[in-house]
Amino acid sequence: MTSPPGSADVTVIVVTYNSAHCIDGLAPTLAALPHVTIVDNASNDGTVEAVARAMPNALILRNQENRGFGAANNLALRQVKTPYALLLNPDCLPTPDLLARLLEVARAYPDAAMIAPHLIRRNGEVEVSYRWPGTHWRSRGPAAEGICCVGFVCGAVMLINIAAMQEIGFFDEDFFLYYEDEDLCQRIFTRRKAIIVAPHVTVTHLSRGSVRGNSPLRAEFYRGYHHAQSKLIFTEKHLGAAHAARLRRKTLALAVAALLPRLLVPAPRYVARLLGRIRGLCAATIPYSAQANHTQTT
Repeated sequence: MTSPPGSADVTVIVVTYNSAHCIDGLAPTLAALPHVTIVDNASNDGTVEAVARAMPNALILRNQENRGFGAANNLALRQVKTPYALLLNPDCLPTPDLLARLLEVARAYPDAAMIAPHLIRRNGEVEVSYRWPGTHWRSRGPAAEGICCVGFVCGAVMLINIAAMQEIGFFDEDFFLYYEDEDLCQRIFTRRKAIIVAPHVTVTHLSRGSVRGNSPLRAEFYRGYHHAQSKLIFTEKHLGAAHAARLRRKTLALAVAALLPRLLVPAPRYVARLLGRIRGLCAATIPYSAQANHTQTT
């Protein structure tokens, strides 16, 4: 296979967890690249074996337990030797020209810390997965039509300028799942570094398609659990303990109020997620206000 132009400057990083079903969608493009790192979070569905067969070029880092999205990415980011790293969710369908087109933008804006493409949903619609920071104001309006700066991009696809990120750090590992991308973007924004969206570059994103397992209801429970926990951690970190406490009370009340109607109208996956959210809001966690530093691994 012939590597796409410029691919020697990029390390592609994919974090997997029970993602064997995604490998066929990644391999046609990634198998031709010189620098690919797969970090597996203790999958039990044959993900590692599928990667080894379909992408013999890939470096596989195997965690003995599920360390979460941010920590797994950090493990790979610490080993990157190329100027750029492309973080790619397993449920994306990259094309051979993705790297080349993102690199064109990166070279036009060499000081940008992060560049993201337009994500395209299964039905072909644009997923408006970027905005200004929620801590400052609420974004409204249609999708971008040209290259522009934003304050947040979804972590599904991120081209990271390694040199620009050295003074900022990578993911805060206090976030197991969810909000780690928002926290990272918030720190980039605070340090006045550019986050760029390039809408002429597109990639299909099969949202929430990264993980399959033998217990979908258990997966939904932990989806709700981690989302609730991470939202509180993010709120305390960037808006303060009092704001986080108010959010916790409000969100818990809304979740409990929503539970009874959901129990009366069978929707098992939503109920499981809602129960996970309630558990996450009630669970004892790190004392936000007493936490002096969140780990920002570089």
